[in-house]
Amino acid sequence: MNCEWTRANAALYVYDELKDDERFELERHVERCAGCKSELEALRGFRLAMSARPAPEPSPNLVASSRMRLSEALESEQQHRGWRRFTFDFAGWLQAMRFAPALTAALLMVGFAGGVLTSYRLANGDNDPQKPPVVAGVDAANIAGIRGITQEPGSNQVKIQYDTLHTDQTSGSIDDPRIQQLLLFAARNNINSGVRLDSIDLLTKSPDDARVREALIFALRYDRNPGVRLKALEGLRSYVKDDQQVRDAVLEALLRDSNAGVRTQAISLLETVKNDSSVRQAFAALAAQDKDKYIQEESRRVLANLPNFE
Repeated sequence: MNCEWTRANAALYVYDELKDDERFELERHVERCAGCKSELEALRGFRLAMSARPAPEPSPNLVASSRMRLSEALESEQQHRGWRRFTFDFAGWLQAMRFAPALTAALLMVGFAGGVLTSYRLANGDNDPQKPPVVAGVDAANIAGIRGITQEPGSNQVKIQYDTLHTDQTSGSIDDPRIQQLLLFAARNNINSGVRLDSIDLLTKSPDDARVREALIFALRYDRNPGVRLKALEGLRSYVKDDQQVRDAVLEALLRDSNAGVRTQAISLLETVKNDSSVRQAFAALAAQDKDKYIQEESRRVLANLPNFE
């Protein structure tokens, strides 16, 4: 155990994230090293000072975008793990159990409780695999992800499969509050871009709902799939003239989106806005120096048709 390792893991020690054996070795090192002990005390003081400050509540958009980025990162990691996903470090597990007797006892208790519960269900006949699940309501906090969305041809009936502890599904009219809630959840949180595209496509059919419009704006700003962003733009088209929040989101897409198709679509929405100085300024900036020649030419065309006003 050296100073470099100790200082690299001091923060983990302060926040109780080290294994028991690593904590023991770090404490032994700190007893002999004044420099590391001083740094550890400084980190403890920092944690105490931060814990005394009130923690701000994150916004729903921040939570949703963070979940989406985490889900995509996990999906990418799983794709690169290959056969390693089927391996298990048995020796490491035994080592961890050696230094975590409380965890071992807890696992035994959970296993015993699970066996008792299973026996009770079997004794009471609650083991029919054909019994359909009962959906009394939808709680977004308990949904792991949306697995699939299908609409029955020629009707407004929508069937949505979603994961809780197991794969479940519900169906109903597109105007059903449960269906709307699941569609909104899928638009913001699902790791499958195809499911997000399906949900946005259905949500655009009722954009008068403020929650739907917010979900479309969120998708336009944060979704990594350009197809989803294009679909969200189309759903916002009729509101860009009268809704300042929608217009700001479309302007942001025009100026910052990485996809030329999304930016071109944003131009077609904004050219109907005649009396907004921020729109005129954006087109002027793009006409003067945008790197995409097509965007530059389109901006000049739209700018030439906008009225002059002070």
